Amino acid sequence: MPFETRELKIHDYQEVMKLWLNTENIGLSEADKIEAIESFLSRNPGLSFVAIDNSRIVGAILCGHDGRRGAIYHLAVDTKFRNLGIGAKLVTQCLEGLKSAGIERCHIHVYAENQFGLRFWQKEGWFLRPELMLLSYNI
Repeated sequence: MPFETRELKIHDYQEVMKLWLNTENIGLSEADKIEAIESFLSRNPGLSFVAIDNSRIVGAILCGHDGRRGAIYHLAVDTKFRNLGIGAKLVTQCLEGLKSAGIERCHIHVYAENQFGLRFWQKEGWFLRPELMLLSYNI
């Protein structure tokens, strides 16, 4: 099944948000409102992508960096289009963009119960960091 990829743009927001909302184990918050995503994309140009099949977005990934480490958020592929290499292609594009920006390591947060996601990321060469614990603070 052929598909193409291109940079995620803010005009894709509604369709991408629909994909995220319909994908299991995607944690959305206030940080995913259109204004925040627009700001994120403008600070991180050329790092977030969508996959398109017949003019319909079937995959999306949000990626950025802080100048030192990269981070991937919200990789989603429509269930009908999984196991076709779309997720892997989107991740590769993000990592190539980060490498071009001089970033040497990237992180992803995966829910502990998301066995499908954990298997995908490990198959792609990502490794667990059991010595680290994620802490958050709501401002």
